[in-house]
Amino acid sequence: MSYRDDSIDHELRASLLEIVALSEQQLADPLSPQARACAERVLRLARLMLAGIDDAHKHAATEAGPLATGQASSLPAIDENQRSVLIVDDQPANVKALANGLKDDYRVLVASKGEKALEIARGPHPPDLILLDIVMPGMDGYAVCRELRNDPRTSHIPIMFVSALDEVEDEEKGLNLGAVDYVSKPFHLPTVRARVRNHINLKIRTDLLEQMSSRDGLTRVANRRHFDEVLGREVARHARGQRPLGLVMLDIDFFKPYNDHYGHGLGDECLIRVAAALAGSLNRPGDLFARYGGEEFVALLADTDAQGVESIAENMRRAVEALALRHEYSSVAEHVTVSLGGASRVPARSGDGAVLLRQADEALYRAKHAGRNRVEMATDEPDRNAVDGVTAV
Repeated sequence: MSYRDDSIDHELRASLLEIVALSEQQLADPLSPQARACAERVLRLARLMLAGIDDAHKHAATEAGPLATGQASSLPAIDENQRSVLIVDDQPANVKALANGLKDDYRVLVASKGEKALEIARGPHPPDLILLDIVMPGMDGYAVCRELRNDPRTSHIPIMFVSALDEVEDEEKGLNLGAVDYVSKPFHLPTVRARVRNHINLKIRTDLLEQMSSRDGLTRVANRRHFDEVLGREVARHARGQRPLGLVMLDIDFFKPYNDHYGHGLGDECLIRVAAALAGSLNRPGDLFARYGGEEFVALLADTDAQGVESIAENMRRAVEALALRHEYSSVAEHVTVSLGGASRVPARSGDGAVLLRQADEALYRAKHAGRNRVEMATDEPDRNAVDGVTAV
């Protein structure tokens, strides 16, 4: 098993135990079927992750090896006061009552039309919960809910209907469209606040689980699963806009001899520090850096042509070299180095993600056989000496 920093595992375990306790508490209260299903899913995931951490520690107890000081960053603290609620209602009196009741605990956003609500939800800072009226001019609340649920960018945002329509059929329709709750007007403000608090708390814990499931446990950068998901989305997005998508694959040179001679504890510390340096060399918010497996990493570069990919890859190589991590068992240098392969293409179809990966992998193969500690870019023709999915060790 790879070394895990004990403090990180302790923090993860404490957060998961808190999630379990909160989920169990929420399940003891009355919830809509959708909210109950969500809470049960969160509880199940948290228990599975706890079991995984416990199993990892049991396995680690059987392994001997030196401990290293981890450089991984801890998970960010959750600040409920930074959470936001979007109120969508065309009646100023209703907006004022809800906003005044929630403004001390949450950042309150307001939209008087359904179209404006969609614009806010799809923006750079989407709300954590939407309080949605049904009867509004133009696009009604049901249509807004349907749009939000059908859009991958907004489908994760919980929706609570707050409406004067108080028939059972209205509530059933709203919940069937995907809302997590339904409150009839005139509402009782303390009850609304309690329900908002429950849904925000559940959203916080769900976000935390999503965050943990998308990160590599050792290096704390994105993991392979998250990279694959983002790659598919970015290929589709760049294909629609006919813009170049760049990718860099890289390996730590002679990492097996490093592990064999310095031990797995220091080997893991090396992975942590190299990952941090590589991630720090990417400054654009649209880029993604991930651990692809073992000592192999990958960077996905939005709107980047071949020249840009090569420049970024060279900066990444220099960032690792600047660490000056001692490596007496490398045939390239006396310190840790990386070899990188880059590629860029304008995607034409969904399968072009695999093509981009193969091109970068073939370029990485050439970088290793050309002497390592260098950047090679993809060519138009694939390297016939490279085996699909395999690079030099």
